Parts: sequence; structure tokens; C-alpha cells
Amino acid sequence: MLVRTLSGPAPKTKLPEGAVDTQMHMYLPGYPALPGGPGLPAGALPDPDQYRQLMGWLGINRVIITQGNAQQKDNGNLVACLSEMGDVARGVCVIDATTSDAEMERLSAAGVVGARIMDLPGGAVGLSELEIIDAKAAEHGWMLAIQFDGSNILDHEPRLAALKSRWCLDHHGKFFCGVTPDSDEVAAVMRLMDAGNLWFKFAGVYESSKSGGPDYADVAAVARALGAYAPERIIWGTNWPHNLAREQTDYPDDAALTDTVLGWLEDDASRRLALVDNPRQLFGLRPGEL
Repeated sequence: MLVRTLSGPAPKTKLPEGAVDTQMHMYLPGYPALPGGPGLPAGALPDPDQYRQLMGWLGINRVIITQGNAQQKDNGNLVACLSEMGDVARGVCVIDATTSDAEMERLSAAGVVGARIMDLPGGAVGLSELEIIDAKAAEHGWMLAIQFDGSNILDHEPRLAALKSRWCLDHHGKFFCGVTPDSDEVAAVMRLMDAGNLWFKFAGVYESSKSGGPDYADVAAVARALGAYAPERIIWGTNWPHNLAREQTDYPDDAALTDTVLGWLEDDASRRLALVDNPRQLFGLRPGEL
């Protein structure tokens, strides 16, 4: 049975006060996996109590909880987790064309600040609904968390450039084709960054790296280039509880992973931007919130 490590020697990289984990999932009993999505994570249910231990271990102060694919379009688990976590947490949910303004208001009152689009197997809402979700998010001041195979970003660039909402490109762009800092796909990310409403998320590096750990050299090269190009456009997340890990040998060391990924940023000032200031801007958090 998979057992998550939740304590140990602290990361060598000291997270600044107010550090935000912008990518993770959390689960409570009573919310089963639904058809169309993956099953629940392996091992004991990764609940708020487990995550609080991780926060203490890594030095995280605040968290953005992302709706897991297991529950598809049912945001009940997310709302329950936000209630359980209280003021340190905000959420990114799943909506679609049928989501009413009243439901949007209810979700906002529960602490939701964004909508998720995942155009990969198991995702609940894909790019086919991009403009509809963007319009709803913009009307309510939400952001978008968008994930797709970045190999195709040139095909999607015109639509992404037209987004009204603040948005982030998830999971290091998931360039499954393999890219370098000089690739056309990375140039597209830079152009979208220049527009002023895109942030790039450092999270889940192991999901798209071809070279693998512990250094993830291929993704690291692109991350360093983008971090140097626009440090004010980078955010970071643990991707806890690492849902793709089904066996103990696949489960990463969260402290080591934190050191590795945050080491791709140039200095403490860049890390403070990625961990504190940039998330506050992207997720529309007022000073003193969370």
C-alpha cells in the first residue's frame, strides 16, 4: 500500500512567509470517483489532515485546491475541503456551459477563485468549451487553469491570446513532444506571457519529462529560460498527492522535489515572486487574504 511521507528534514530552500502552493488536490470521505475520470488516489485518502502535515514540513502557508479529475464536474468534494481548510485555502473548480450565475456566486462564496480546463484523458472539460468558460470566469473575476498537450500550443495560440481572464498554463506546459528553450512552442509561451494575463506553473514536472529525475534536465532547461524571461509570470505547486503514483517506488520525495524545482529560479527574489506575489495577482487575492 502506498504511504505518503509527510515529514522529515526540511527542504534546503526556505520558502518565504506567505508561500502559496498553487497546485494540489485534496479529498474527503463520501465523494466517490465518477465515470469519465480516474479513480481516487492510491493509499490512504489524501485529506486535509495529511496536507496540513505537508504544509508544516515544506513551509507552505497558503493553498489553492484544484478540483480533481476523479470527481469530474461535481465540485462537492472541493467545496467541503475549502470549508475544512478555512481561510488558508481557495479553490479552482470545474464549470461548463450549463453552470448558472447563481451557482457561480455560490462557488465564489465558498472560496472558489478559478475554473479548470483539462484537455487530456480524464479531464472533465476540455478546450472545446474554452471561450464559454472564459466568458463566465471573466464576468465573475475568476482565473483559468488550463492544461493540454503543449506540443499543440501553436495551434491553440490564437484562442489563448484572445482570453479575457487571467490564466495559467499548467504543469510546465506538458510538452509531450519534447522541447528546448529555442523551440517554437516555448516562443509561443513567451508571446502569451507578454500579453500580460498568462502565468506559467511549475508543478508536476515528472508528468512530462522525458529525461526523468532526479534532475529532469529537459524540463529544467525550459523552466530556467521562462523563469529568467518573465519571473513575474511564474507560479509553483507541489502537485500533491502526486495522483499518478500508484506504487511506493513512484512516489516522489516532496522536500527534494521542492529544492529541485525552486532551484530553477535565479534567486530568492524570483522565488518570492513565484511563491507569494505572483499567486496573489493571478488568483485575485487581496493583501492580507489567506
